[in-house]
Amino acid sequence: MKNECSHLDSADRESIFLDDLQYIFDECKDLFEDIRNGSIFLTGGTGFIGIWMLEALFFANKNSNLNINVTVLTRDVEKFREKCHRPIEDYGFNFIQGDVTSFIYPEGNFTHVIHAATDASAYLNENHPDVMYRTIVMGTNRVLDFAVNKKVRKFLFLSSGAIYGQQPWEMTHISEDWFGSLDCLETRNTYAEAKRAAEMLCAIYAKKHELNFTSARIFSTFGPFLPLDTHFAVGNFIKNSIEKKAITINGNGLPHRSGLYISETIIWLFYTLISGHASVAYNIGSDESFSIEEIAKKVSGTLGVNDVVVLGKKDSGWNLGRYVPSVARIKKELNVEQKIGFEEAVIRTAIWNGWKK
Repeated sequence: MKNECSHLDSADRESIFLDDLQYIFDECKDLFEDIRNGSIFLTGGTGFIGIWMLEALFFANKNSNLNINVTVLTRDVEKFREKCHRPIEDYGFNFIQGDVTSFIYPEGNFTHVIHAATDASAYLNENHPDVMYRTIVMGTNRVLDFAVNKKVRKFLFLSSGAIYGQQPWEMTHISEDWFGSLDCLETRNTYAEAKRAAEMLCAIYAKKHELNFTSARIFSTFGPFLPLDTHFAVGNFIKNSIEKKAITINGNGLPHRSGLYISETIIWLFYTLISGHASVAYNIGSDESFSIEEIAKKVSGTLGVNDVVVLGKKDSGWNLGRYVPSVARIKKELNVEQKIGFEEAVIRTAIWNGWKK
């Protein structure tokens, strides 16, 4: 499947979406049997990753009659209803309104918790770091208390590759046993420090309450539902290409990144939820490393817009060097692999957003 894009030429938006859901289902079909008749509490279910997990569970229920119940915590049910891909009643799931730091516990028994709340918002990190830190740490504390109260079988925490801080340039791929280089007096590290603190809370609850938790340290991922006008470079480049505009890189284009297509990310997350070892962290992302300039040229070449302008200004942001994971642990322990290459991921994302060849 990797880098084989010709079959996408005549695809449309809906076929991309359904094909992705079918792919997730096919890869996880046997795995899903472990949560048949289960009850999942999902925070962050209205975010980019959360909505894909929700759609995948809905698709699995529909195709295998798994009878998986999902309760989704959202800050505003009506806002989610407005932006949702389908009427929320169609899911057959329970949507409850509340703040992750103070929500009222829903009634009933739960077997699994997926704590995916708090997007990696560059705006929030820059302008309201106190709100971001409090939401991540206090929210995780609240969800952990809920998990202990409900005696769940498994707790999956969606963490971030940002917790490692600045990846040394000579380190081409960063592994889970590297403990990071964050400056705790630099407020632009708020998101990363909060995720670190949240992981520590998970470890504390595992020790104190014998909670079976696994942490997923997610690196760059993209695909349908990702807003193209936020701080993700590949999304910006795809947006420019769809609009037939030149891709402009404000910096020097040298920092290295990778990008895992969203359906692969979701597959790896379900493997981490169901088969991940207790009190273990797994990197989730692509280990295919490209410079920002290379990514821009791959996007422009793939989508047929060839102008890439590198302005060469001083780069800014929290990570000026590499942000590329080693995924050796998750491949070895959970037997996953990346099957969708970067170019195909770009095309699928572009088609979803209205690109025509």
